[in-house]
Amino acid sequence: MLTRMLGVDKLALAEDVVQDALLTAFQTWRLTGVPEHFAAWLTTAARNRAISLLRRQRTAQRLAPEVGRFLDEERTPPAASLEGDELRMMFSCCQPRLREEAQVALILHLLCGFSVGEVAAAFLVTEAAMHKRLSRGKKVLAESKRLFELTTADFAPRLSAVQRALYLLFNEGYHGAGPEVVRAELCREAMRLARLLLAHPPSATPASRALAALMCLDAARLPGRVDDAGNLTALSEQDRSRWDASLIAEGMELLEASAAGEEVTPYHLEAAIAAIHAAAGRAEDTRWGDIVDLYDALLRIRPSPVVALNRAISVAEHAGPERGLEALAAIDDRDRLAAYPFFTAAIGELELRSGRFDRAREHFRAAYGLARNEGERRFLERRIAECDRLARS
Repeated sequence: MLTRMLGVDKLALAEDVVQDALLTAFQTWRLTGVPEHFAAWLTTAARNRAISLLRRQRTAQRLAPEVGRFLDEERTPPAASLEGDELRMMFSCCQPRLREEAQVALILHLLCGFSVGEVAAAFLVTEAAMHKRLSRGKKVLAESKRLFELTTADFAPRLSAVQRALYLLFNEGYHGAGPEVVRAELCREAMRLARLLLAHPPSATPASRALAALMCLDAARLPGRVDDAGNLTALSEQDRSRWDASLIAEGMELLEASAAGEEVTPYHLEAAIAAIHAAAGRAEDTRWGDIVDLYDALLRIRPSPVVALNRAISVAEHAGPERGLEALAAIDDRDRLAAYPFFTAAIGELELRSGRFDRAREHFRAAYGLARNEGERRFLERRIAECDRLARS
């Protein structure tokens, strides 16, 4: 709303005003409680703060009347307007002069609330490198004057970056790189935004449907991903009766609908992998050979060390731990996974299955040192204890 009001060239001012409004809310609501219409409260506070700042600037004469018109509107814009603004803001971040990685980073940072460190982790780069990328991206955006119009001809080229940003937003919630093992609210937000894409005809493409299918199928497993004590549970050990059958059905329906057209995207392949997991009534019923084939296809379309890691784990399930270790050793750019605890933990798991308990313990301990939250540490502690138990027996 503030960017629409002030212009994309004043994005930094909009960010500052939003932060100020939120801080004011935290201070005020401690005393008064959260108001019933809290969104309207924040909107009004942000607008008032923007007017206050603009009146102190030389641009006040030009901008203040426009701000005033917004103050005369209803306190809470209709839902359709808010949803349209969300889409416009996402697509506005996809300035064609920026590379797609920079476009996605801006969406995650400006709209999804990711810190610079969290965005850097999503791209497997250093925080310093991501800070520079975001600063350059904001400078390019500042040269724009207005938000992107969803009806313009260059809509399609921007859609890929928006889809990828929602994919990474969902992954951040599902894999819980922050203090929590799982951040279900991020998954729900990504799913809500993906449904906005499906509700807007130009963005309701087969790729968008495949992305929504992937989210539904993965989100269906969230109830089994963490046990009642808050401990992370491996896929093979999850209680599949806790999986959300309605989300699985929705995901399967979306996956079938995504088959329209001739393009096969990474989202189609990942959704197909998730569908195989969802269809397996027991862990031992999983068609691991088919999953390996799908990962092979995914590596051809979008090669990355994370995809290669998942493929290696699938190879181990299909052909045994030794073959899995060979696949892990063959990953290109695996140094980019050096800070990812579950790369080292995967090696430990396969060493454990191969009967090399001391080596497995070393890898699990190294992974423990990289763990990002208490849930991951508890999970790795249990694997270390398992190594000790088997070594004694």
